[in-house]
Amino acid sequence: MLKKYKWTLLTAGFMILLPMAVGLFLWNKLPDMIPTHFGLDNEINGWSSKPMAVFGMPLIMLAMEFVCAFLTNADPKRKNINDKLMRTILWIIPIISLVTCLSCYAVALGRTIDIGMVMNIILGIVFIIMGNYMHKIKQNYTVGIKIPWTLNSEENWNRTHRLGAWLFMLGGIIFIVNAFFKSEWVLIAFLIAVGVIPMGYSYILYKKGI
Repeated sequence: MLKKYKWTLLTAGFMILLPMAVGLFLWNKLPDMIPTHFGLDNEINGWSSKPMAVFGMPLIMLAMEFVCAFLTNADPKRKNINDKLMRTILWIIPIISLVTCLSCYAVALGRTIDIGMVMNIILGIVFIIMGNYMHKIKQNYTVGIKIPWTLNSEENWNRTHRLGAWLFMLGGIIFIVNAFFKSEWVLIAFLIAVGVIPMGYSYILYKKGI
């Protein structure tokens, strides 16, 4: 299966590592410690050494990309994973890597970047895209809402993912709107809801014999 996505993986890998080349180009201008973690209020709450920020972060992202690809390839039901969905998944990490790393460089160089707004909008777009595909996902062990009741029943899986699709798209809209308010409580409440509601719904279906 990985051969099928060879060029996608190569292009995605190049994009993930692109911040490394930018970091090398800016090496003499970057400070020894680079901000790499921010609160929603844009306050810096985490720093990394220059080598870690320039080399470590992209390499970690690259490792995550190939772990995702490997796990999907090892799925016994990998044929059920839609091609468009698979390619979308493989592009999520590269986009996040590029935006986050370049934003960290910009802040380190004294530029004003609204990190909270940027990350909320990116996550919102990701959730909307994933929600658009979620109702099309067939049973598998890698992608989707993988809980005992959905894996035990195809009908339970389909109904739960239809609900999940709406929740993800609603969540995407909430993320984008929250880019202007940057409320942590809104995001926490949504993340709890998107995890608990589909599980509860799936269990109710299971108790009904579905």
